[in-house]
Amino acid sequence: MARYTGPKSKIARRFREPIFGPDKALERKNYPPGMHGASKRRGKQSEYSTQLMEKQKVKYTYGVLEKQFENLFHRASSKEGITGENLLKFLEARLDNAVYRLGIAPTRSGARQLVGHKHITVNGEVVNIASYALKAGDVIAVREKSKTMESITTSVAGRRINKHSWLEWDPSNLTGKFLNYPNRDEIPENIKENLIVELYSK
Repeated sequence: MARYTGPKSKIARRFREPIFGPDKALERKNYPPGMHGASKRRGKQSEYSTQLMEKQKVKYTYGVLEKQFENLFHRASSKEGITGENLLKFLEARLDNAVYRLGIAPTRSGARQLVGHKHITVNGEVVNIASYALKAGDVIAVREKSKTMESITTSVAGRRINKHSWLEWDPSNLTGKFLNYPNRDEIPENIKENLIVELYSK
């Protein structure tokens, strides 16, 4: 499964947001990367550049490659409702994202690894496709033989109760349920989805 494997701190500094999770490098150097550092004078970004940056930020945040993202956007635009909000709802319904949101993994990349290594089931069946699209009522669970994995037990121990209203969590069985697509105001990421819609509308 193809995925981004490059330097994460550099990307986080480019967007000035911890899009891959807490990052000490971003805290120390809260300015874009480059040989001139914080002293470099940067010109005003064009409208296109701003829109492109927003799209790139969302792709890195959710770990989606270009073709996947484009397909999701077209799916969102063909569905009834607001295109930008539909796009975020579809991203939130990815299996790897739900595993991360439930607290089974501390990061989305960690969640993708758990899914890819067949530690996660959906409705009792092993699913190893990170982009698997969840539907309302789907039950996500840790495989029985994987429940004692240190990475999973440590992550679950640190999760907060009822963190996301569109997901239900059963700590005793390490299972969760995808209740429904979240509303836009429930999604915590700092994303201006209207800029992405504008970009694809050109």
